[in-house]
Amino acid sequence: MINVYREEKKFLLNAEEFITRSHMLEQFMIQDEHNGALGYKIRSLYFDTAYDEDFFGKLEGLELRRKIRLRIYDPKAQVAKLEMKQKQGAYQLKRSLTITREDAIRLTQCDYSPLLKYSEPFAAECYALMHMQNYRPKTIVEYNRKAFIAKENKIRVTFDSNIIATETDMNLFSENLNMYSVMDKFGVVLEVKFNGFLLGYIKDMLAVTNKSELSVSKYMLARQASYKML
Repeated sequence: MINVYREEKKFLLNAEEFITRSHMLEQFMIQDEHNGALGYKIRSLYFDTAYDEDFFGKLEGLELRRKIRLRIYDPKAQVAKLEMKQKQGAYQLKRSLTITREDAIRLTQCDYSPLLKYSEPFAAECYALMHMQNYRPKTIVEYNRKAFIAKENKIRVTFDSNIIATETDMNLFSENLNMYSVMDKFGVVLEVKFNGFLLGYIKDMLAVTNKSELSVSKYMLARQASYKML
């Protein structure tokens, strides 16, 4: 199991801003090993309760809130990551557990019993929470990510583009999902993740001080097909 505790800030960029900032970061930061010309693909299936309590918790701006998801990087993958993100104010804790493809498929079918065979306490916690609070698959979100890393302060800067989703097909490993765009196709979400403080030279390169933070998550963007309150 992996635990990550950090602060995270999000900003909405246009395509020109993405190209400019990405080029600058290439000169000073380490590129993620999976980066290609457009980065790499991420696909996440998000769970929520029967009454969408996590969705409304975010919408209402609750101080304490969570998201539970399964994440893969290739539909042919033989494993998936079960992740829980818990946020309090500006800080968040992300915990993740690698599970088999077969177990991930059973989770998408609302069978959470496979989690009981994993020895990590996090697996048992997820089983209890998802079973008792009636969690169900709600949406799949996919996007391209280009990521940069600074060893100092464990800083990670990511650019997410071509964000698409579906709320009708929960087959996480399908290679033929019928998905729709959830935001302007030229829009790019910049995420800055760090522990403690953001180094000045990175802040200057990103020039984010004159932009408003983006409060809506990719999960929220995807769910707006069902809820028109965003």
